[in-house]
Amino acid sequence: MKIYIRNMACESCKVVVKEALDELKIPALKIDLGEIETKKDITLADKKRLNSKIKKAGLELLEKRQGILIEKIRKEIINYIYESEEKPIKKFSVLLSEKLNHSYRYLSNFFSEVEATTIEQYIIALKIERIKELILLEEDGISEIADKLHYSSVAHLSNQFKKVTGLSPSHFKRLKNKRRLTIQEL
Repeated sequence: MKIYIRNMACESCKVVVKEALDELKIPALKIDLGEIETKKDITLADKKRLNSKIKKAGLELLEKRQGILIEKIRKEIINYIYESEEKPIKKFSVLLSEKLNHSYRYLSNFFSEVEATTIEQYIIALKIERIKELILLEEDGISEIADKLHYSSVAHLSNQFKKVTGLSPSHFKRLKNKRRLTIQEL
């Protein structure tokens, strides 16, 4: 049985869900971002208990089709930003359409309608938070970060970063204690 979860966006979320499933003695076949697959169907009572446990971490079970598609879109965006090492050959819009079997226009309109932001704005917000994270980790320079996040140039990254945060990446690096937003806060 597949169960979809809202706001499940990182490895620590997977740990929270695994612990909740283990505690409730619900065997899982697979735990992935935004979804879990159980070996057998689970009861409504177990779903409620699971939902109650994961809500403490800002997660929530999804029941409606709308929420499930939104989480699938988010999952693909997060994977694109956090997991893809090599610059993709295809545009993100094409990748998303192929992955979710809907036209990009449909996905984009649906996302905007439900989330009150566009997919492009969400990608930018997520990229900016990833840039902040990478700057604070101090493992890569701005040029490496630009490559990692598929920016066409360091100037493009810097301009976008400044437009969103009001700071240049180098100024942000000097501040260091500027608070980052969690994915759930975007």
